[in-house]
Amino acid sequence: MKTLPAEFDSQSIRRVYDDSTETWWFSVIDVVQVLTDSNNARRYWSDLKRKLMQEAGSEQPYEKIVPLKLIAPDGKKRETDCATAETLLRIVQSIPSPKAEPIKLWLAKVGYERMQEMADPALSLDRARQTWQQHGRSDKWIQQRMTGQETRNKLTDYWSEHDIKAGSEFAILTNIIHQEWAGLSVAQHKELKGLASHNLRDHMSEAELIFTALAELSTRQIAESVEASGMAENKTAAKTGGRIARQARNQLESQTGKSVVTGSNYLPPAVPKVTKVAKAVKPAKVTKAPSKKA
Repeated sequence: MKTLPAEFDSQSIRRVYDDSTETWWFSVIDVVQVLTDSNNARRYWSDLKRKLMQEAGSEQPYEKIVPLKLIAPDGKKRETDCATAETLLRIVQSIPSPKAEPIKLWLAKVGYERMQEMADPALSLDRARQTWQQHGRSDKWIQQRMTGQETRNKLTDYWSEHDIKAGSEFAILTNIIHQEWAGLSVAQHKELKGLASHNLRDHMSEAELIFTALAELSTRQIAESVEASGMAENKTAAKTGGRIARQARNQLESQTGKSVVTGSNYLPPAVPKVTKVAKAVKPAKVTKAPSKKA
């Protein structure tokens, strides 16, 4: 996930982008603060949530409120209630505020490009291609990255239709596939490449992209062949699909003598820090006292 703060009316609203589900998550407390100018937005939200729970007669006012660790004002990461733009729009309606309409427009604007892309997927591809070109990727790499994304989308579509929840369960299955073919988890692979909040696939080599796509293609076709549904059955398909790609990776490595999984990335070179050299202090001149004549 990438933490990308935004501002509304000069007030900060923390938001997180989940690459795996292509979803924006916003801090509910920050939006409540903007709407109410409360001295204790956390308490306001707690009371409102309790009220909404009573009205809805369920454990949560809306099904898509999740706790995510965000950086607090004191610099530490703390769990904070977060919601999608759609859920936030429903929360905003429950808060009497003159800023309700402006923030609704702001939230709609955040999702506008995504809505455009859903209506015309070619826009998304064009934007992605332009971004990668600006970052110096070759046409061959871009083509492989886009092919891999299409393979990924078909797999997640299958999961969505077979009792797998977007978000945490997608991430679990993705990690199983990656562990099987690459021999290390997604987090370990990112650490190897020196990545923090970056998208791992945007920093893969052509070979890494190909084997990731092979693993995910194999997983989907195996899952389809047995009509896998739910986590248990899809975990089995994920392990089998990943192993197929690992066998192919091992064969290639034995022929080339080179590892497919590498620590290389496309990060810009680090700018060396310029350290100021302290000027040498010249020793003070020592004046000899005039000698006294006898």
